[in-house]
Formats: sequence, structure tokens, C-alpha cells
Amino acid sequence: MTTQRITLTVNGMTHAIEVEPRRTLADTLRDQCGLTGTHLGCEHGVCGACTVIVDNQPVRSCLMFGIQAEGRSIRTVEGLADGATLSPLQQSFWDHHGLQCGFCTPGFLMLATWLLERETPIDEAELRHVLSSNLCRCTGYQNILKAVREAAKGLGKWVESAPA
Repeated sequence: MTTQRITLTVNGMTHAIEVEPRRTLADTLRDQCGLTGTHLGCEHGVCGACTVIVDNQPVRSCLMFGIQAEGRSIRTVEGLADGATLSPLQQSFWDHHGLQCGFCTPGFLMLATWLLERETPIDEAELRHVLSSNLCRCTGYQNILKAVREAAKGLGKWVESAPA
């Protein structure tokens, strides 16, 4: 088995690791970096459970090789909280029951984090469009939408949609 030495910057921390070139970023984060918050669902880039942020863009980590992430900035769900203090988005998921089994939650949190960190404001149509790329089999999505909507309002990122 051939490995390659790479250095990843994940949640602001440097990880010097040996990785097989065929290993996905999701597997690399979980197995080599010990960050198990990134979940693997479909492993085909469809469900979104493995979404992380790479260089300020959401990425399906099951579709990217670990070696492709060398020299890039990676953020995972473990990097959202500040110690024991949840991020405003995580707190909103808690407050508005935006999760049930929790399997899809890390992917939704990372996708929504990207959405909330963009400079452009968010409206209902944009919120639904972006979050529709991730799948949840438990919640019916309404509380997830409500959680992100309320977090956006709290951060001053929400704009009301014009009536149709």
C-alpha cells in the first residue's frame, strides 16, 4: 500500500499525516485526523451528509481525495462551536428542533454555515434552493429550514421575499 505524506489544515489546526492517494477526504478526516463529525451516507455525493467547507466553498468530502486537500483550508462541524459554546447556527438547530436522528445534521450545518457566511443576504427561495441539495430522512425539513431562517435573522442576513 503506497501512502503519501500530506499536511492538512482542518479547523485551524495542522495535521501532518500519511494517506493513501485513493482515500477520500471524508475517510481521511475521520480515520487520519480523528474528526468523526463528518458523516458518510451515500458515498456518491448525493446525500450531503459529508459536506465540509474547503477554501470557503461547500464540498462533498466523499467526492474529493484527501491528497487534493493539501494546502487548503478545511472546516468541519467540529470547528463550529467555540469550546462548549455552540455557534449561533448550532444553537438555532437546538432551539428549533432542526434534527432528529442527527445523521444528516453535520452536512446541513456546514452547508448552512457557508450560506450564512456569504456576503449576500438570504431569502426563502435561496434558503430552500441551497438546502434542497442535502437529504434528511427524518425531519421533513421544516425545522431545519426554520433553524437556518432564524439564525439568518439573528445574524442580520435574512431578507423577506416579495410576495408572488
